[in-house]
Amino acid sequence: MRRASIPTLGHPSRTAAVVALKAEGYSTRTIADQIGVSTATVAALLCSERKRKHRPSEDGLRTVTFPVDVLEALRPHAARRGVHANELARRLVEAAVDADLIDAVLDDGS
Repeated sequence: MRRASIPTLGHPSRTAAVVALKAEGYSTRTIADQIGVSTATVAALLCSERKRKHRPSEDGLRTVTFPVDVLEALRPHAARRGVHANELARRLVEAAVDADLIDAVLDDGS
């Protein structure tokens, strides 16, 4: 579950405040003191912002997790198609839904 943003120093979230202050040249220690968090929290917020920029290819998508062993089993099949195992898993689910094969694939009597 995603937590609600905490407006901070006139910014819509702590992350936005940290990014803005860092862009202005403030040190991690100064930012932490201004916001009232640890330097580790400031570093984590900066890191998460760098890692998770919006990706237009993800518009209209939701996150689904798969067990590592399932992704590992998909890896050689994905490699033959030139995609990552996560992409192949997405394609498989999408194809099963599009072809109305969910009941046939699961064969669980539902």
